Amino acid sequence: MPIIKLTDGNTLNFSKKISGLEVAEKISKSLAKQALIMSIDGELKDLSFIISKDCSIKIFTSKDAEGLEVIRHDTAHIMAMAVQELYPGTQVTIGPVIENGFYYDFARKEPFTSDDLKKIEKRMSEIVDRDVKTRREVWKREKAISHFKKIGEKYKAEIIESIPKNEELSIYHHGDTWHDLCRGPHLESSSKIGKAFKLTKVAGAYWRGDSNNEMLQRIYGTSWPTQKQLDEYLKRIEEAEKRDHRKLGKEMDLFHFREESPGSVFWHEKGWNLFQKLISYMRAKQDEAGYKEINTPEILDRSLWEKSGHWEKFGANMYTSTTPDDKVFAIKPMNCPGCVQVFNQGLKSYRDLPLKMSEFGKVHRYEPSGALHGLLRVRAFTQDDAHIFCTEEQITEECLSVTNLILKIYRDLGFENVLLKYSDRPDLRVGDDSVWDKSEKALLEAIKATKLEYSVNKGEGAFYGPKIEFVLRDAIGRDWQCGTLQVDLNLPGRLGASFIDKDGSKKIPVMLHRALFGSLERFIGILIENYAGKLPFWISPLQAVVIPVSSDFDDYAKEVNQNLKKNGISSLVDLKNHNLNYKIREHSLSKIPILLICGKKEVDTNTVTIRRLDSSKQENMDLNLFVKKHSALNKAFYN
Repeated sequence: MPIIKLTDGNTLNFSKKISGLEVAEKISKSLAKQALIMSIDGELKDLSFIISKDCSIKIFTSKDAEGLEVIRHDTAHIMAMAVQELYPGTQVTIGPVIENGFYYDFARKEPFTSDDLKKIEKRMSEIVDRDVKTRREVWKREKAISHFKKIGEKYKAEIIESIPKNEELSIYHHGDTWHDLCRGPHLESSSKIGKAFKLTKVAGAYWRGDSNNEMLQRIYGTSWPTQKQLDEYLKRIEEAEKRDHRKLGKEMDLFHFREESPGSVFWHEKGWNLFQKLISYMRAKQDEAGYKEINTPEILDRSLWEKSGHWEKFGANMYTSTTPDDKVFAIKPMNCPGCVQVFNQGLKSYRDLPLKMSEFGKVHRYEPSGALHGLLRVRAFTQDDAHIFCTEEQITEECLSVTNLILKIYRDLGFENVLLKYSDRPDLRVGDDSVWDKSEKALLEAIKATKLEYSVNKGEGAFYGPKIEFVLRDAIGRDWQCGTLQVDLNLPGRLGASFIDKDGSKKIPVMLHRALFGSLERFIGILIENYAGKLPFWISPLQAVVIPVSSDFDDYAKEVNQNLKKNGISSLVDLKNHNLNYKIREHSLSKIPILLICGKKEVDTNTVTIRRLDSSKQENMDLNLFVKKHSALNKAFYN
């Protein structure tokens, strides 16, 4: 009979078969009350699963990621159950868990309204109160297909038909009448879900994500272990809507998008100023760190992408063109192969390494229209790439150098909370396993040397090498994956890169791929949302607006503006025929950090009256002192 090993190393012996819930009760009564699901030798199971042989077991509660996911999965099922009780004839399709919640796609002629969502939520609460029990059954393929067709669930039958024949088909029943095809696991009963859930919106979605198929209705929702966590999440969502960079970008006159070039940014003067400020700042930091800036063509022959391995991996997402002489060219989706071509010019020695090449390279990748999202998901973007060519002995030191540079830059921009994630070899990759063993070992040694905490993403590395991802946590607790560092022992050899080593032999260099912002477009979107548009003075595209109280003081206002510009402060003078309060409101909405008011007193004393964003207080300051202080603020971040 089973001997069960627990996570603390202890074992429990049982004289007969036993369920997961009974194991939890044996461990402690309080654990049994909190238990939601379990894992048997690493495989997630319902608590009702009967254990008949020796194994290792782990019990999950709502405090675990696995527990939270199953709460959301069950909530999705209960939502679908409520929909079909309220609106008979509605078909269910798929309903997965997603980040912070879940969704379910429904086939229904009539559109769901906001009032419908309220009714569905109410019925879901009633189902929770009913405490309907969950039961799992395994059905034969033919029975499942026949059954779902018979009850009018054609989409479900189609899903089953596409499942491999050797795969087990499990059907989960919630109560006596509602059931669905699902791998599970699930909670024991509906009361375990609790009532900390909320349906958030309805959207359209094509069946199987194909625009040639029928349009379905997707209901999104969120679910949490406690009402407090739900309230906090909804507050974050509300705050995120206020910070939406697309709305703020319009208010601040930074950029816009057009249907004629989807996924490409039309930068306005102020937005382009912000873009260039970030590049200037980055360029200064990279110069200091010993990088040499290069630039490579945006269009390259298909043959180079085939050699590099990108054609096989990214070919479907590359923009291509065939010339009159039948040559195929592609707009680059990344900068790496072009950089290797620069390295290959001229003989390189071990004395030249590490050689650090940076590039602000414009790249293009096809993204489905439905995936585009302002600056955060585009088709054309600028990567702040760098490629470091080094020896295997230099990997750890160079990875540490890159990590320190990334963290310094993030701190300057206001991001103190940075998470590190290590990703190893994916299933689809280039290169021998022996090469991967070497590169993974080197990168792990480097990340451990930083003495920073990190998590592991199994199988999520780049197709040519393992990587570290740098994840920023913003002002409202959202995580953004930005910078990356990748160790590549494959691409340089594929593209013929080499150097002469100390013993005179020809060696292939290691290539470290490094991006700090990742995409400048995306990082600007993150920056705007983190600061709710109220960017720090030094990075603001327009730092000050000079406003004369009346036209009598226009000349002095112009002098002030010229003084600011001469000293590197981005400013303009507002001489429009509007009253003072109107101008203050207008420029505050545009998130201008400082307004400088000029009237008779200021003219007589060579001062300015300062009004800072989000403050009703005013401060009078000597003009020369103001210029000196704020010019120094700008210089501090570029030196």
